[in-house]
Amino acid sequence: MEITKNIATPTGNILIVQGERGPLEMLSLGDYGKGVNIKCDALGLDRIPEKVKHTKLLPLEEKWVITISTQYGCSMGCEFCDVPLVGPGINATLNDLIQQVLTGIHLHPEVVATKRLNIHFARMGEPSWNPAVLDAARWFRDHLRRGDDGEIKYEVHPVVSTIMPKRNEWLKVFIHTWMRIKNRVYEGNAGLQLSINSTDEYERARQFNNNALSLHGIARIMEGVVPYGRKITLNFAVADYDINPAILLRYFNPEHYIVKLTPMHKTIEAEKRRIRTMGDYTTYYPYHEHEVALKSAGYDVLVFIASKDEDESKITCGNAILAPPGGDDEA
Repeated sequence: MEITKNIATPTGNILIVQGERGPLEMLSLGDYGKGVNIKCDALGLDRIPEKVKHTKLLPLEEKWVITISTQYGCSMGCEFCDVPLVGPGINATLNDLIQQVLTGIHLHPEVVATKRLNIHFARMGEPSWNPAVLDAARWFRDHLRRGDDGEIKYEVHPVVSTIMPKRNEWLKVFIHTWMRIKNRVYEGNAGLQLSINSTDEYERARQFNNNALSLHGIARIMEGVVPYGRKITLNFAVADYDINPAILLRYFNPEHYIVKLTPMHKTIEAEKRRIRTMGDYTTYYPYHEHEVALKSAGYDVLVFIASKDEDESKITCGNAILAPPGGDDEA
């Protein structure tokens, strides 16, 4: 797979690569380590984090994150996301998905094994529209995990992040198949993240362009799903949105779901609409009140705090394909 642009950032690389149907965007990243930017009492990380600043990364041999696009553009039109500006959501091929991950791995030929290779289906596109995601996850387990000598080489942990689109008639099949892959193929070591952001249905309809299921609709799709290993994540990008634990409890059992609180990243669209995390999002305090309320309701809560360097380099959100030529530090 040809790399047409390689943007060096403080934590890794943003790549524009040539897929079978056009340009795709992907990331290859290092990680600060959960002791730096995560608070989660359930994981024993119960200290109040310091203000998160860019610091030394874990060796890639310890943890490596590769985030890939599942579509060329996106048709969901979420109000805080730039990707719909690229174009409609046309599915990437199975080969596109595999080659993005291999391209990320080939950036570092000196790294021959890693204890944790997180593969996030979370860059451009809504992954639940693309059934090739399911085949790719199986391929990664079969072909990346062990080397020719049979020893574990890349301990793959794949994660699907979805808004649960309501017009996808195959959504239940996709989600339940993914959960079987998570529970059986990966023995619990895979993730499903549902983008919730608000417990107010009016706010959710607005922010997801009326394309996401209601909380009741999500709960119906999830009926019968029991996660083995990692719980299912309910993700909230904290902004001026309602987060009501009592409403969550109507639909999502704390035995099966963990709540994740993250900053609302500074995309073009989010900034234009003034959708932002109030206060200093690189500190714990914008998330504190929500964490306390959610824990009181019985949920495990994971607070993820980004550094300013991560946000400004568009490492988590934003879209390099939309950036004007020049001005970036190319690796």
